[in-house]
Amino acid sequence: MAILDGRDPIAQGVVLDLPLISENGAVVPLGISIDRPMAEDEYVQAIHVFAPANPFPHIASFRYPNARSTPRLETRVRLNESQPVVVLAELSSGAVLVGESEVRVTVSGCLTMSDTYDTESVFQTRVRVEPGAPTSVLTLINHPQETGLRTNAQGEIIPKRLIEKLEARIGDELVFEADLHRSISANPYLRFYIQPDAPGTLDLVWTEDTGETAEFSQDVA
Repeated sequence: MAILDGRDPIAQGVVLDLPLISENGAVVPLGISIDRPMAEDEYVQAIHVFAPANPFPHIASFRYPNARSTPRLETRVRLNESQPVVVLAELSSGAVLVGESEVRVTVSGCLTMSDTYDTESVFQTRVRVEPGAPTSVLTLINHPQETGLRTNAQGEIIPKRLIEKLEARIGDELVFEADLHRSISANPYLRFYIQPDAPGTLDLVWTEDTGETAEFSQDVA
């Protein structure tokens, strides 16, 4: 795996919150946190999520730019079949942590027909910011996340159309970044956590593979 780049992952500290059984593989809730003592100046730089039995195994990557970041998140993913979900966490020291959890899927989530979004309100966003230590940011954007694997009633492939990136900034500082792939559920949902070092404006930008964007701003303490 290219992310490992020859490194041996350590099976320690990656905590996954997944259902044992999912009746709908198109919408499987996933929570990730890192519970491991860190050396001085060591922090989580990135979290990568994989579903090895999906047509495109790489689900998403989440990036944390500095030691103030809180490596904890929630999202929803698509699983093609029963399989383990595998998570790698890269540390600033160069170490890589690994964790996995098995999920039994009743109905495949990759090719299922989806009517879970309103095409008239694509790119409509909802955001809730909950102050605290750390601050919780919950986001959802109305979007089909078309995988390029489904067909329409005429048997024609529905073109791929994905929200590929979410960036969160306070002022000019990047505080969180997500790279999203085909196995993120329709209407991409994320809860992540930040620790601002001073009051400022939180700016969120979602980017589709077409280059079209949606934006949101809110002051945070």
